[in-house]
Formats: sequence, structure tokens, C-alpha cells
Amino acid sequence: METWDALRARRNVRTYRPDPVADDDLLRIAEAGWRAPSAQNRQPWDFVIVTDPAKLQELSTVWQGAKHIAGAPAAIVLVTPVPPDERRKVTDRFDLGQAAMAMAIAAADLGVGTGHSSVGDQDKARAILGIPEDRVVAYMLGVGHPADRPLAPIRKPDRRPFDEVVHRGHWNSG
Repeated sequence: METWDALRARRNVRTYRPDPVADDDLLRIAEAGWRAPSAQNRQPWDFVIVTDPAKLQELSTVWQGAKHIAGAPAAIVLVTPVPPDERRKVTDRFDLGQAAMAMAIAAADLGVGTGHSSVGDQDKARAILGIPEDRVVAYMLGVGHPADRPLAPIRKPDRRPFDEVVHRGHWNSG
């Protein structure tokens, strides 16, 4: 798939086919996150690839919006150091967002769907994955082949009108 097509095809996938995602594909998706830009090239991330169904089930309970993780054949968990201050918290979260989006686009390029989730219960998430207390389990991406329909460029996305979102040179109210 071309990059533009992968961007247009990417959507949040919350139901997955049961077949596994190839290990090479999981590593390529993680590599996309590894290659993402970050403030001062700090790369404030570690990624944990999870394929064990019992762990995926447990991870689905660490946030109300994580239920889809239980049905995914894999998840990639984004972990970052506990930030020393509010500024670092903001920049690290922005960097993690860039890594997550890079992974989502790389997955779409492979025909693999992703669905993101936050993490609420830090203690539980750390315990499930053996993550030390000086780290934050920030986000999770469910990863798998979509159960409903294959990824393809979306012609009419459910988005606010483009002309309401894009402003040229100054703010206009539409």
C-alpha cells in the first residue's frame, strides 16, 4: 500500500480475526514506533509486544476502553519513564502519540488493524507485564486482522468538514 493509502485506510479496529499476526509484521510495526520522531531525540519509550491470550485478557481490564485488547491476537504496549516534571510529561506523551501513529500507519500498510487504548490502573498493568515502578504504562494498541472488513482507503471518513478544521493564515469561524 502507498503511504497516502495507508493513512486513508487506517481506522480504529476493535474486533479481530483470531488468526495470529506474523512475527515479522509485529516487529515491523514496532520498528515504525522505534523510528518515530521525539523531542531532542530522547526516544522516551519501550514497547512490549504481547501475544499471550491470558495476558491480553488481563490487559483488557486496565481501562474501560480496553475491552478490545482481549479479542486481539496481539497488543503493543507503550511504556515511558515516570516524568520528572509537567513539561516532560507533555513532551513524552506527544512523542508516544507519534510512535503510536507511526505503528498504526505501518500496520495499515500491512493490512493489519490497530485499536488504541489508554491505561488507567497502572499498578495492575505493571504487574501483568513486570514493568518497574519508575515506568508508566501509557497506551496500548490492539493489533490484528480486522474481523469485519479489510482495510481499504475510506472515501468519506466520519470527520468534521475539512474547511471547518483547516484555517489559512488566521482563525476564521467558518
